[in-house]
Amino acid sequence: MIALLLYRTLADHLFPWAMTLATRILARSLNMPEPLVHSTGDYVVAHVTAFEHSVGRSLCPFRLARLLRAWWRWRS
Repeated sequence: MIALLLYRTLADHLFPWAMTLATRILARSLNMPEPLVHSTGDYVVAHVTAFEHSVGRSLCPFRLARLLRAWWRWRS
């Protein structure tokens, strides 16, 4: 019960406040308006997600382990 109360307090009050503060600090340091910082962040997240989906499949640890085992068998 105490853990749930702590989680709800952090998630509902502290986290949004910290994100707003971080966004304002970043916007001021970059000399940009806050909405532009938000939209730029969304754009970057979309590109990173697309990159992870395109390259991440080829860098899957299970696939890499399988390729390494096959290479090791071929070398022996």
